[in-house]
Amino acid sequence: MNSLEITMPEVLRPIFPDATEMARQVRNGDVSPETLDRRARQRLTQVDGQLNAMVHMIDAQPNPSAVGPFAGVPLPLKNIGIAVEGSQMSLGSKLFETMVCTADNTLAARLRKAGFLFIGRTNTPELALSFTSEPALHGPCRNPWDLGRTAGGSSGGSAALVAARVVPLAQSSDGAGSTRVPAAHCGVFGFKPSRMRNPVGPTHAESVAGMSTPHAISVSVRDNARMLDVSHGADIGDPYAAPPISESFEAAMNRPLGRLRIGLQVTPPEGHHFDPECTAAARYAADLLRDLGHEVVELTPHYDNAALKRAWRVIGGVSCAQSVDQVARAKGIADPDALLEPVNAEWIAEGRRTSGVAYLEAVQVLHRTSRDMGAYFQQVDAYLSPTTAQIAPQIGYLAGAGMGLDAFYDRFWAHAPLTAVFNASGCPAMNVPLYWTKDNLPVGCQIGAAFGADGLLFQIAAQLEKAAPWAHRLPPMAKEMLSGETFAEAAR
Repeated sequence: MNSLEITMPEVLRPIFPDATEMARQVRNGDVSPETLDRRARQRLTQVDGQLNAMVHMIDAQPNPSAVGPFAGVPLPLKNIGIAVEGSQMSLGSKLFETMVCTADNTLAARLRKAGFLFIGRTNTPELALSFTSEPALHGPCRNPWDLGRTAGGSSGGSAALVAARVVPLAQSSDGAGSTRVPAAHCGVFGFKPSRMRNPVGPTHAESVAGMSTPHAISVSVRDNARMLDVSHGADIGDPYAAPPISESFEAAMNRPLGRLRIGLQVTPPEGHHFDPECTAAARYAADLLRDLGHEVVELTPHYDNAALKRAWRVIGGVSCAQSVDQVARAKGIADPDALLEPVNAEWIAEGRRTSGVAYLEAVQVLHRTSRDMGAYFQQVDAYLSPTTAQIAPQIGYLAGAGMGLDAFYDRFWAHAPLTAVFNASGCPAMNVPLYWTKDNLPVGCQIGAAFGADGLLFQIAAQLEKAAPWAHRLPPMAKEMLSGETFAEAAR
């Protein structure tokens, strides 16, 4: 097979620099952090009237640091889950609209120390409870490839800004597929690390019973790996942590990859349907992996998807009910549900009614799913499937407006029925952008691995990036914005 040592794909250089390249230019004195920050804000101004991807701005730092592996690199943050001192974080909700963070959380502090410049908060659905970013508070985030379609959710704004090349990477999080789904719809790389690979404290011990993991959406694989190198590791007092690593994720990415056995799933779980284009994307990736020397076999993991669907609804409802009631008590709000979107108010009311026994039963479904996926990864090194069951749908299709909870939740789950298993099991998974339709719409391929095998996924992603580069694939608005630019021109 081909053993490929991975460096920055050459197709990146003439189009748009990745974050690693931007930071190198800062270290060499070729460009200042202030210039990179200003240019990102200028690009945002050019396209966000169409995208609606950024909902709150963070003021530019008066004296940005030029120190750290990502010194001077502008970074958008998701509008939920990552606290940055002095920044507004509304969670896409009228109830949380005035919330201002009083301190950096652990993850934000690590990213700040690495040199990132935080520039704003990206559009996300209310309380991150959807696969489309269309909160009533802020309006819909649109897909750069087709403005009539969703950018996905819940990290939709982050994916849209990366796809439009406003920035080379953006912070995200993933509780049921919320990094991978928007990355799939926007044609960029999205990585969900192993459970608790990145910290969520110090205020919280875990998020959504450990299912939600923060990380990033990016153009290049190496940016994503290097960002995990600066962010990962248990926080003080964490109740548990991801397995330790023996080398950096960047080093793992650059290590030659041996022949793997990869399980392919193109048969949807019970009662679901895959668009032909989504199946075609996974089969294309399978053929590419075979060409690279790997063995690909059709092998579906055996876990109870229907039970997992029920468990996610229970855990999501209880978790959000706790957050809503906590802020209501702090603000003295007697009826917080009146400030929520109706379908989410129904979900949260259901969460309040859930017994402790029912909640524990849902958590035990997660544990059984972990066992099932552990057994599956005794048979294969990695897993391949479509990321979503549908290409990016039209704005409104995945939003909850006018729908009851049962109908909304069925549609939500059916859109990406194979992503949440990696949240439930804690296993790492990623979206790799390898396939576009004849209408030039991206379709994602999901690749996952055993718990703790994050480095292996970066190896696979880097090999695929080298074999079938995607950084040169630009949506029309990005082509127009970047037309004729070089890095030096963009920095001025």
